[in-house]
This record gives sequence, C-alpha cells and structure tokens, in this order.
Amino acid sequence: MHALPAPMEQWLLHLQAHRRYSPHTLAGYRQDLWHLVQRHPDSAPESYTESHIRHAIARMHSQGLKPRSLARALAAWRGFFQWWAPAAGLACNPVAGIRAPKAPQSLPKALSVEQAQVLLDRPGLPEPSSATDCRDQAMFEILYSSGLRLAELVSLDWRYSRHDQYESQSWLQLTEKEAIVKGKGNKTRSVPLGTKAIEATQRWLEIRHQLLPRHKAPDADSAALFLGVRGKRISPRVVQLQLNKLAELVGLPVHVHPHSLRHSFASHMLQSAQDLRAVQELLGHANISTTQIYTRLDFQHLAQAYDQAHPRANRKP
Repeated sequence: MHALPAPMEQWLLHLQAHRRYSPHTLAGYRQDLWHLVQRHPDSAPESYTESHIRHAIARMHSQGLKPRSLARALAAWRGFFQWWAPAAGLACNPVAGIRAPKAPQSLPKALSVEQAQVLLDRPGLPEPSSATDCRDQAMFEILYSSGLRLAELVSLDWRYSRHDQYESQSWLQLTEKEAIVKGKGNKTRSVPLGTKAIEATQRWLEIRHQLLPRHKAPDADSAALFLGVRGKRISPRVVQLQLNKLAELVGLPVHVHPHSLRHSFASHMLQSAQDLRAVQELLGHANISTTQIYTRLDFQHLAQAYDQAHPRANRKP
C-alpha cells in the first residue's frame, strides 16, 4: 500500500469515517492520489497548481489510461482539494477547471427477456433443494426483480437488526414486499420485490440456518440475508462465480455478470413501462442522464424488431 502525504491520508480517513465510502472505492482513490504524487514527487500538495494537474493527467493519458480512468482520477483529486483547500489556505482548487477526455458511451450488456427467463427458470435442472442452490436462486431472483447493485445485494440483512455495535443498513421487509437499500452516496431507497423473488427468498430463509455456525453471538454476519458456506456474509466474488456457473448449466451463450441482471431489469422495465423517472428511482441513480443510456438499449431492441417485421425495411436481421 502506497504511503501518501498526510493531508491525503486524512482525507481518505474522513471519507471512511464520515462518508462511509466502501473499501473498494477508497482503494481506487488511494491509487489515483498516488498517481498524482508519483508525477510530482518533489512537490508538496499545497504547492500544486493547475499546471501540475494538467501535466499529470497528460502523462497518464500518454501511458494508455482510458478516459473513464482519467475521469475517476480527476474526481479523486478534485474531491481532495475541495476538502483540503480551505484548511490549507489555498486560493482555489487546482483541479476545478480541468476535464477528462470524453469517454465513449457504451451500451450495457443486458439479457433478453427470454434469456432472463431461462436463467431463472432453470429448464432441465432439478428444483433448488440444497442450501446453496436455494440461496443462489433467491439472490438471482432479487437481482433481477429489484435491479440491485452487487454490493447492495450482499449488504442485505434478512430483517432489520440492531445490537451492540451493529445496525442494519439494508434489509428485507417481506410482508411489505420490499427491501430497504442503502446505495451509493449513502442514499436509502425502497425497492419492490416481485412474487418470484419473495417465494425464492422464503424457501431460502427456511433453510438458511443450515449455513449458520452454532452458538455464535449475534453480529453483522449472523444478520446477513445471504451466507457463504462458512457462515459469513457472502462475498461479491462468490455471487459472480455462482451466477456464471448457473448460466453455463442452463446453456446461455453469453457471459452473465450480476450487473447484467441490473441492466436487464432496467431495459425490460423501460420496454414495458416507458417510465424513465420511475426506473431512475428504482435503480438509485442520482442523475437521470445515467438512466437515459437504457433508452438507447431499448431503441436497439425496437430497431431490431423493425428490421424483422416492417415490409419496407429491406434489411436482414
């Protein structure tokens, strides 16, 4: 782990303690700050100017970093100086006027409705019966039913819990057919749970105790909705591996990532409801521009249908 100047270390601690940033995000910010320090090893942070920043970002660009990586680095630097400039007596934020090269806007990889049904209906496979199979089915149904991010899924507790030093941040409310989720930016939202997701979750909760260690005091792991085979809160990597395993078993010809189910949820909702604002709320997007990318995905679906059906299209699908 790279050692950073003291003000930068203090900023990361501030984000961890007061903003509750995830370890993954903090590690990314640390790496971004290290890139800046590495470009100007003999300069103290308070001496950085806009010229220092432009030089650093140009060097990173010349080394092949993609626009998205450069944008994240600039966001980290801008956030640090915005926090630190007043205390350091800086006249301005040296990153304020600098923008990253524009990144191409790529369409998310969503499953078709038919592919999503095959994945979750498991044709040719026996009904889930073991603890891990029932757990996996509930996880994937919730991902598709509610459009959760992977981190939001693994953070879910099976009910609201508060004891000792632990209090639930995200939890199920099955009787209300919803989940309370704390997502990006510490924003809490309510997401609906569909019938299939509720049924799969209820089957899992009936045998969840099989993965719980015996005689263990209540803690963050025992409150978790989804558990690994050792009784701890399931890790994102296990969710990814299990989803890929199921996709292969049912014969899907595409790589399926947990985020694919979030993309599929959004695009299928838009195809049916055409309500961008509602989908924005359900996904927990701060800006509707983030949600609008799914309208492009929906148009792609409509264009394909046009090519196949319109008598004057004169284009082969």
